[in-house]
Amino acid sequence: EVFPDFHHCKTMGSHQPRGLRAARKLRIHRRNQLWADKDYKKANLGNEYKKPFAAASHAKGIVVEKLGIEAKQPNSAIRKCVRVQLIKNGKKVAAFVPRDGCLNFIDENDEVLIAGFGRKGHAVGDIPGVRFKVVKVSSVALIALYKHKKEKPRS
Repeated sequence: EVFPDFHHCKTMGSHQPRGLRAARKLRIHRRNQLWADKDYKKANLGNEYKKPFAAASHAKGIVVEKLGIEAKQPNSAIRKCVRVQLIKNGKKVAAFVPRDGCLNFIDENDEVLIAGFGRKGHAVGDIPGVRFKVVKVSSVALIALYKHKKEKPRS
């Protein structure tokens, strides 16, 4: 036996300080490394207020124009969307109009309520660059109009 006292080095090469006074080092290192986690960074950067909705779940806006956005490959379709100017900050966003024929319920200059599209600020599926969907038109739910439960108020 050349090294009889070698067993005490079993923590060598564990890439981590392990001493009695290493807590501060470990804590600070963990705090710094958390920022490499995309979801943590998104939650804590504080850019929530620069987004169109400004930290809200829904937003009201005025329909500026109706659009047909072409689906991404390999799909081939024209997805019906509307360009909406938000009331709270004047930003213009594109919002998807769900369900068959629902674009007919929406006219220009209507007030619509839009919500996120389910992927927390990402475009969904084959619709490029559209991150929101229409929920209500002139304070009537779009699905109620679609199922003929309600009629759009005459204004």
